[in-house]
Amino acid sequence: MTTDRIARRSTLRLVLVLAAVAAVVAVAVLVVPLLLPPGPRPHFQLPVACGERWRLGTYPGHDDYDVDLFPTAGDPWGRPVLASAAGKVTVAGINGSLGGRTPGNPTGPRGRGGGYWVKIDHGGRWETQYLHLLEPPLVEVGQRVAQGEQIGRVGSTGNSGAPHLHYEQRRGWEKVETWFDGAPSGVTTDDREYSVTLTSNNCVDGER
Repeated sequence: MTTDRIARRSTLRLVLVLAAVAAVVAVAVLVVPLLLPPGPRPHFQLPVACGERWRLGTYPGHDDYDVDLFPTAGDPWGRPVLASAAGKVTVAGINGSLGGRTPGNPTGPRGRGGGYWVKIDHGGRWETQYLHLLEPPLVEVGQRVAQGEQIGRVGSTGNSGAPHLHYEQRRGWEKVETWFDGAPSGVTTDDREYSVTLTSNNCVDGER
């Protein structure tokens, strides 16, 4: 066997070993964080403007821990949707199809899924989701947002019967009961239709 052939085989072997090591490292970087226990719950706030009162509700078939938010006064269309806590946007786009319900045509055809939506990663394997937004989100994937920063407006895109905000909090891979301002919301199972009314403390300096 010639010296050149030996050198080529050695180089190929080295390349394969390095590729295998890189693959193992890449898998570890992706998988290990998912195996770690979730971190402390962020101090989530209602995803709506400071001082506003909103009704949080659920109904049979809505799915456990899912929350629909409706303002107790005024027109829901176009109300600001705010980040519940600081984090990084991981999704900002369309879930399913939009349908045709708008402020000018509120009884138009329903779409499918969540319509315009946003997902935010808050670190420690905590995540929030915001669905049925009126129009394309005001944020982009990869963008970092502050607590209280506007990410969209209330609408009725996707599979929605009326303008509202569908909201979820997730820990790891599972949905959990939503907490706001350090207290549980009380919206848990979807065994019956019920609601609670809360006042938003999603305030920034000077709003209180």
